[in-house]
Amino acid sequence: MASFAVPQVQSNPSSWGPSLNSTDSPKFANLPYAPFGRSDRIGRAADFTTSQQNYRYNNRYDRRFNRDGEGQTGNDDFQYKLDAEDATFQLVDTAKNATKKFVAPAAQRRRQQQSRLRQLNARQRGQPDKENKRHDQPQRTRRRNNWGGGRGFGRGRGGRGRGYYNSRVDRQASVAVKAEWTVVDEFELSKWAKIRTPDIPSEEDLLWCGFLDQYNDLYDKVNTKSNVSLRRTETKDFYFVSTTDDPVVEKLAIEGAGQVFATDAILAHLMASPRSVYPWDIVVQKLPNGVLFFDKRDSSQFDFLTVSETANIPPTPNEDADNINTPEKLSLEATTINQNFTQQILKQASSKSRQVFDLPNPFFDDEESGGMEPASVAYRYRKFDLGDGVNLIARTELHGIVKKAKSQQYMTAFALNEWDSRSATAGIEWRAKLDSQRGAVLATELKNNSCKIAKWTAQSILAGADQMKVGFVSRVSRTNNYEHAVLATQSYRPKEFAAQITLNVHNMWGIIKMLVELFKNQPQGKYVLMRDPNKPVVRLYSVPPGTFEEEDEDEIEGAE
Repeated sequence: MASFAVPQVQSNPSSWGPSLNSTDSPKFANLPYAPFGRSDRIGRAADFTTSQQNYRYNNRYDRRFNRDGEGQTGNDDFQYKLDAEDATFQLVDTAKNATKKFVAPAAQRRRQQQSRLRQLNARQRGQPDKENKRHDQPQRTRRRNNWGGGRGFGRGRGGRGRGYYNSRVDRQASVAVKAEWTVVDEFELSKWAKIRTPDIPSEEDLLWCGFLDQYNDLYDKVNTKSNVSLRRTETKDFYFVSTTDDPVVEKLAIEGAGQVFATDAILAHLMASPRSVYPWDIVVQKLPNGVLFFDKRDSSQFDFLTVSETANIPPTPNEDADNINTPEKLSLEATTINQNFTQQILKQASSKSRQVFDLPNPFFDDEESGGMEPASVAYRYRKFDLGDGVNLIARTELHGIVKKAKSQQYMTAFALNEWDSRSATAGIEWRAKLDSQRGAVLATELKNNSCKIAKWTAQSILAGADQMKVGFVSRVSRTNNYEHAVLATQSYRPKEFAAQITLNVHNMWGIIKMLVELFKNQPQGKYVLMRDPNKPVVRLYSVPPGTFEEEDEDEIEGAE
């Protein structure tokens, strides 16, 4: 019988394949080796339907490229070289020739036009169209057919629409992450939405500052037919002072009134953060005595209102300087509208209608005002008991008072704005539906501006407002972003409205308590809470103590 000799096999425990050491295997010394993986599969020998779109995928099995189909491996000695005859080889084009579109003769086109006219006249008279059986279908069936597609397709129910994925853009972070920043923790916003606290903190008023004017009841009668032009408020100042720059907060911190300090805008933003889409950042400072300050950067866009942030097709950036519907310009327009609306709906100042509180506006300086006066705002400093001996001090805002027969109520005011009724985001035209179907208009706004409305509601609850006035403001012309009209106003009770928009109060305070407990276990220093620009993720960074202070100094020098 024939004998079988076992070949010599060199052991190579350091890698996969034969050893390249000349002492162990002189047969393979100085011989280049094509690396491969154990999980590699044999690809197709030939594919004449390869397209440029699948170029990267098809190169997975080519030894000239790495595992991702990109880059050279440097093993050209093992590759097949084309000869002169192979270089001249060409495939036969098997693609079908495009057929020419048939153009109907003039007589046939006339008959088609007459048929369409008959159909249109029949619809206007309310008669069934005999020539087109499609119009004899029930209303629900026609709507379903018009929506088209299944889930994820079309612009109807069950999907975001084809245009959503085509219009997605990679957003930039609200602030650049530097090399010296250290990631402390990472959170998913979907988990923040599930946080609950069994107890809602009790509140206590500490100080009242500023004044409030009385609401003008005539704006309750405004409608689309008798709308009111929105005027610019050019004689009043608005203040967006951060937590650490507030002299009243500084005084309360020195007195030891609480362990956590923040403004209602910052707290409301954190409470509504699971609904956010755009990137944002909040600065947190922990002092040696354990006191926390939730702050914002002076150069951030934190105080600007977003427009259609949570819409299926949000506004996209555009480099065209004349485009008035970019996210930045819409944000500036919405912020200006909101400021003007909060002051226009109030009565003119008088001793009878204005309520002045014990302390004046802490941010108004008569010498530097230049003839301006502060806007009608009352700053209500409140203490919330978070439990375990932790008290949160918040500066909240109220915008007006509503006089009743035997009492008065505090209110906040905000404005929703319609920027283009014909855009894919709008979905419904206010002037046609606001008077008869205000609920449908509000439902559309809740879908397109869920985060912004949730923040307004949270601010109203924190301030203890009895009413939240919401104005519906639209452009006079869809191509003019300077002239607007107030089409309607609506009053809501903040807590009832929160339940209507599925804003859970226990979840709001659960997020705040979770963050306070998180910073309790962190050493003193400066931190940045930052939302990822393209993922629903929040990261906590530990930053050097002097971070952002250089930017503030540069702004002061530029102003001088």
